[in-house]
Amino acid sequence: MGKSLEGVKGSVWAVFLTAHAVLVELIEARLAQHGLPPLGWYDVLWALERAEEQRLRMNELAQNVVLSRSNLTRLVDRLAQAGLVERQRSADDRRGAFAVLTAEGKAMRKRMWPVYQSSIRELFEDRISETEAAGMGKALRRMVDAARSGAKDPGAAHKR
Repeated sequence: MGKSLEGVKGSVWAVFLTAHAVLVELIEARLAQHGLPPLGWYDVLWALERAEEQRLRMNELAQNVVLSRSNLTRLVDRLAQAGLVERQRSADDRRGAFAVLTAEGKAMRKRMWPVYQSSIRELFEDRISETEAAGMGKALRRMVDAARSGAKDPGAAHKR
């Protein structure tokens, strides 16, 4: 096995994690300044808005957002309490449940977007060139695809 978290790749990993944490914190602060809910709420509302019939089973929702399943359950509970989503039992599987976007949830997502969009532009897009963005996008997509396909050799996709 190669060296662990040493060299350029290891330092890029550390910068990637730090950049993500710092940028999310700044976006969260901007949303709060506008009296809007946290970024995780946007993520769930947007996933539901894009879904067919604006509803997803909880396991499907978990695949479309960046949260653990336990955190997602608690978040959906908070969104339901706020009237932004509804929980519906599955007619064919009584144990299964759907999260369903409400009109209030769709309206909230639309209220959040301008703040989120301007934050993305100012904190990320304005600080990266098109060439850098293309390279980062390609590398990150390759990592996500490999992780989701369960690739045993994480470098396999890069070696093609």
